[in-house]
Amino acid sequence: MAELAAVRSEETQKSQVDTETTERFIAEKHIGERIKRLRLKKSMGLVELGKHTGLSASFLSQLETGRVVPTLRNLARIAMVFSKDLSYFFEAEPQAMFRVHRRKERVRLPQTGVDEPTYFFESLGYMVPDRHMDPYFAQFVPLDKNTEPKAHMHPGYEFLYVLEGELDLHHGDHHCTLETGDAVYFDASTPHSYVCTGKKPADALIVTMHQPPPAQPVPILRSSGPRALPGSPAPAASGAR
Repeated sequence: MAELAAVRSEETQKSQVDTETTERFIAEKHIGERIKRLRLKKSMGLVELGKHTGLSASFLSQLETGRVVPTLRNLARIAMVFSKDLSYFFEAEPQAMFRVHRRKERVRLPQTGVDEPTYFFESLGYMVPDRHMDPYFAQFVPLDKNTEPKAHMHPGYEFLYVLEGELDLHHGDHHCTLETGDAVYFDASTPHSYVCTGKKPADALIVTMHQPPPAQPVPILRSSGPRALPGSPAPAASGAR
């Protein structure tokens, strides 16, 4: 009997999560840091948060620094103050986006769709997944007088800052000359093109921002009578015999 009790005791110990593992699990969720971020976003002090939750400021301070383990009841009180669900404190935190693009790692590409490119570009964000904008370094080369630049267009908006040189910009009915230090922001869904007007190449920083076209409202068809099925004969005109 004694041996059986010892075996059961050992099995129970193996099935129980030790305190160190529990605290490590809680620490990995950064619950204290999440509470502090919520509080600071609301410009709320520990005393004020304590008044809303019924918890002391000293306890909240220890909670934010990870010196005490919160109970679900205490977390629920804090979550309700910030209009959050209790699961907020246990969900995986989104990772902050951070990517460095070294100059030696970038690839210089020519303008596409033409035999003689008028500019070359390097993507400054090719390593960023699901990006909402595309930054480029572009170098526009001087053109022969007989060379006509190819206009292009794309959804969203475009920003250009001239680092060095001169550029002529054609944007729909607009035309302007950009010099070193000039910048332009425009709707990229309008045909536009650039021309290097100097004897030396013009360097520029370009950022294109993605923005899908707005959804078109679906018209609601209203009829005074029953709808005819596709392919069925049209109803006879009123008074027809």
